[in-house]
Amino acid sequence: MLDVTGLDLHYGQSQILFGISLTAEIGEITAVMGNNGAGKTSLLKAVAGRHPSSAGHVRLGNAEVRRGSAVGAARSGIAYVPQGREIFPMMSVQENLETGFACLPKGEHRVPDDIFALFPVLQDMRNRRGGDLSGGQQQQLAIARALIARPKVLLLDEPTEGIQPNVIQQIGDALRKLRDAGEMAIVLVEQNADFAYALADRFVVVERGSVKRRETKAAYTKEGLLADLAL
Repeated sequence: MLDVTGLDLHYGQSQILFGISLTAEIGEITAVMGNNGAGKTSLLKAVAGRHPSSAGHVRLGNAEVRRGSAVGAARSGIAYVPQGREIFPMMSVQENLETGFACLPKGEHRVPDDIFALFPVLQDMRNRRGGDLSGGQQQQLAIARALIARPKVLLLDEPTEGIQPNVIQQIGDALRKLRDAGEMAIVLVEQNADFAYALADRFVVVERGSVKRRETKAAYTKEGLLADLAL
């Protein structure tokens, strides 16, 4: 389980996050929702070690995750798929996937077959340059690269942004399979309320850097979610 407690984040003199706390369970998708500027991306970056937080704790199981260290977070089992994907455009699909080996022992430097089972298009395009892929294919590549290290937590920032509908469905199907395998917790930041509501088991609504609401799907209608996002 990912356990975030009392997380603060500052950019210079400006405070962005105010005591954020959330949990994400193995075998579940936790959707972090909120309007633009609410602090969702900053939250994921802090958990992923890309920004130092001035207070709070990030724990994975019983182990504290070192704050402000992307390498430390990755080695702890946290994988991050950023908004914008950050694939290497001049490297092949295969080479992009192999950059996920960084936190693995040398004997485990291989791309598992189940990666291509989740995203068959990558198998067909292994030798194509990343920059030649469509936006949807690049998003699938970014998720696949994050999965190479067999993370315990997968953080996804706006995976449907600018993606064609058929690929959104493919990404949703892949996330369901990952969730149902019961081997990782998935934290999804998403503006597409229909996509998020269809997938998520739990919801955390963020407003102005603070948690406004926490709900399970059983206790939260899509209309309630949309009403919270409209305020």
